[in-house]
Amino acid sequence: MPAPPELQTVNRTFVLHHGRKFSFFGGCDYFRLSSHPRVRRAVRVGLKQFGLNVAASRATTGNHALYGRLERTLADFFGADDAVLTASGYTTNLIVAQALAGEFTHVLLDEKAHASLADAAGLFRAPVKSVVHFSVEDMARAARCLGKTARPIVLTDGLFSHDGTVAPLRAYLKILPPRAMLLVDDAHGAGVMGATGRGSLEHEGVSRRRVIQTVTLSKAFGVYGGAILGPRDLRGKILRASRAFIGGTPLPLPLAAGALEAVRVLQSDGPLRARLFANADYLRHALRAAGFIVANAPGPTVSVVPANRRATEKIRRALRARKIYPPFIQYPGGPPEGYFRFVVSSEHTAAQLRNLKAALLDAVR
Repeated sequence: MPAPPELQTVNRTFVLHHGRKFSFFGGCDYFRLSSHPRVRRAVRVGLKQFGLNVAASRATTGNHALYGRLERTLADFFGADDAVLTASGYTTNLIVAQALAGEFTHVLLDEKAHASLADAAGLFRAPVKSVVHFSVEDMARAARCLGKTARPIVLTDGLFSHDGTVAPLRAYLKILPPRAMLLVDDAHGAGVMGATGRGSLEHEGVSRRRVIQTVTLSKAFGVYGGAILGPRDLRGKILRASRAFIGGTPLPLPLAAGALEAVRVLQSDGPLRARLFANADYLRHALRAAGFIVANAPGPTVSVVPANRRATEKIRRALRARKIYPPFIQYPGGPPEGYFRFVVSSEHTAAQLRNLKAALLDAVR
């Protein structure tokens, strides 16, 4: 597989590629908080005040007060009992699986779940069964086959990044045994979905009683790191049993300071989310009206799957002609031959969206 292209973000919604400037509908910095002046200032101040690195595990001598402050802020933002900060979003699911190994009789894994969930599945020390993507019926069949004494845990994304759909969490909880749990990787839903940005759980209107939500701080929050949101006793289990957490160096302190400010920005700036969904709705409706098949999804991702290689090249050329970087990807969970994934942000202008629509129309004329 060839090396991915080298891109440099400029002016928040553009990239430089081989010296040329293109509009950019890639990445998942949904609010462009990675370049927000308040967030960048917080990182600079954090570097000056705290230095770069605690140089130790939190389980030994690296448990800085800033980590606790960020965990309390995240727990409050998401309405969770507790939050445990992790060094990256990918490791959140591995840490949960290590902490809860042996507590469940079976693991039910959505077949298009993120790779971090697939990696975590084997760490629960229980049989793993793949379930048809997005199928409540197949989930119900799988649960019925487990037996009356079974205690399964379901592993699924909250917001699926390949097409912007949200997992049917409410329906899953209705058909699962009372002692079952959900582990929801909400990397793309956190900060985005729901009335207040609490993610896919809020969007689906489900209680946290039987759900562990894992999130990343590198997408909607524009910084880095991850967090596990769940019951209070989960922290103790993580500290006792998760080698990935116990043996890992935590998030650099300036990034923790930046994440704190990013949460405050999302809490205080209501129009950010309104703009994000207005932009996504505009593009989705415009492409449907032009005859494109676009998933009926609530998330800010609009995917176009070309019919063949010739169609792929036509779209690629049309995008480049209008100075739009072609976000063609081949990624687990998406169509195996690849697809164009247009990730809309709150900061894209109306002119950029109209230009993207025109480019895709050029490609099919």
